[in-house]
Amino acid sequence: QVQFVESGGGLVQAGGSLRLSCAASGSTFRWNGGGWYRQAPGKQRDLVATISRGGTTNYADSVKGRFTISRDNAKNTLYLQMNSLKPEDTAVYYCNTATPVQKDWGQGTQVTVSS
Repeated sequence: QVQFVESGGGLVQAGGSLRLSCAASGSTFRWNGGGWYRQAPGKQRDLVATISRGGTTNYADSVKGRFTISRDNAKNTLYLQMNSLKPEDTAVYYCNTATPVQKDWGQGTQVTVSS
């Protein structure tokens, strides 16, 4: 079982930036790609961005042009650079593989954007 540890969340004003990190227990991102997902209170967990094994990125329409997903294979780490944050970006952010494995969800990191 792969373990994911997310970090970098916090409280930020609208228009601000945060960089999230996700450390994996193995080299899963290199072989399976990676993804960021988020869950707002009372809502389902949604896809934010993915990066494939080959490096192709994909973004939810709501974050295109503002968020950037990347990875460092040598560090087994996935990143999410979030710029121009909006109050509607407030959620718990989780990482997983590009096709998420349900049993591997971590604790997530809370992002709160104040208006």
